[in-house]
Amino acid sequence: MKFLKNLGLVLLTILIIVAWVLLPWQGAAAVAVLLALWLFLFRSGAQTRSVASVGISTLSQRIGSSAVIVVGIAGVVGVLVALLAMAEGYAQTLRNSGSLDTAIVMRGASAAEVTSSLSREDVVQIEQTPGIARNDRGEPVVSAETVVAANLPVKGAKADEEGSAQVRGVSAAAFAVRPHMQIVDGRMFQPGLRELVVGKGAARQFAGLSVGATLKLGNQPWTVVGIFASGDAMESELWADANVVNDTYQRGSGRNSATVKLASQGAFKEFKAALEGNPQLKVTASTTLDFFAKQSEQMTKMLRIIGITVGAIMAVGAVFGALNTMFAAVATRAREIATLRAIGFRGLPVVVAVMLETTLLALLGGLIGGVVAWLLFNGFEASTMGAGAVGKLSFNLAVSPGLLWEGIKWALAIGFVGGLFPAVRAASLPVTTALREL
Repeated sequence: MKFLKNLGLVLLTILIIVAWVLLPWQGAAAVAVLLALWLFLFRSGAQTRSVASVGISTLSQRIGSSAVIVVGIAGVVGVLVALLAMAEGYAQTLRNSGSLDTAIVMRGASAAEVTSSLSREDVVQIEQTPGIARNDRGEPVVSAETVVAANLPVKGAKADEEGSAQVRGVSAAAFAVRPHMQIVDGRMFQPGLRELVVGKGAARQFAGLSVGATLKLGNQPWTVVGIFASGDAMESELWADANVVNDTYQRGSGRNSATVKLASQGAFKEFKAALEGNPQLKVTASTTLDFFAKQSEQMTKMLRIIGITVGAIMAVGAVFGALNTMFAAVATRAREIATLRAIGFRGLPVVVAVMLETTLLALLGGLIGGVVAWLLFNGFEASTMGAGAVGKLSFNLAVSPGLLWEGIKWALAIGFVGGLFPAVRAASLPVTTALREL
């Protein structure tokens, strides 16, 4: 019977943890309100408050053992939130790169620009497709673009250490397609010349990308004439005139993709249908918002898996620390708890009271871990190979409110598991046996 009871308790714990992980913050708030109502409106709740107040009042006398729980859980939450902030920052950077009123066109079945190719005839056909916005001169706002890789020296690294940067050859409409992009230092490159404008992220990551600097791309000297800011993935790139990039890298007249400004957000369906109905084209189109969201999926998922795996491993250690601490705390209060039960206190108030004590410590640890992660890592710059790209993507870690809430949920789950078994033991220990324990 004891084995079955323990097995049932373990299964119940697993079910509660799974439900807690899936619970949104609104559900957690509802649980907290129901718990508060029970504590203040029912007799058993009043008993719980009495037992819990005694245990909480003695925390100052057990500051060393209590700190084990707080520090352990703070470490778990801090590491978890920091790792998940990488995934959040990466996804956020790519999401910021797209919008619903722009679309990207690539060769059919191409998942990324580097695997796509469009001929000059394809680009002409795309420019004539209905649904594209036009400028003051009546010209379609389309930027046919080429992407190539360049090896550049990394800042702060060894002299011979290089990293991969993505060079994008663009047309004159590139900034009209992406109006949020602004030159923040220097000037725009002149068409037909070997001039570059570089993103702020690329300038921070690679050496020799200041305005006026000269570097070699494709064995040809290029001059950096400007730095631009966009707040998205484009900041990790180097931009130049597409025709000059194609000549330097012997790409002919073709392009990898065409990014278009739509007449309106609702014009995408008309634009896509016209492309698919054109027998001279074998291309695929998607809004840039959808395109970059898909580009971020795989890397974001991998980063989240790493974060959750590391957090889970650390959480196991924190759970055992909480179990040891709470078992010791319950053992020192065995006579007190037995006396309360002997004078009429039920087992449920004892269980909930012990768990409230552990939950309070877990909540404190979760808050400390979340605040530390936010202070140290929010906005911290990192870089990795961009999905579907040929260069590194520079991004900032983002400790969002959603991640902080996820960290708090982990902390409370650890506290729940760490307090449940000691609490059940305290409530189920025979009164006569407990009265004899020291």
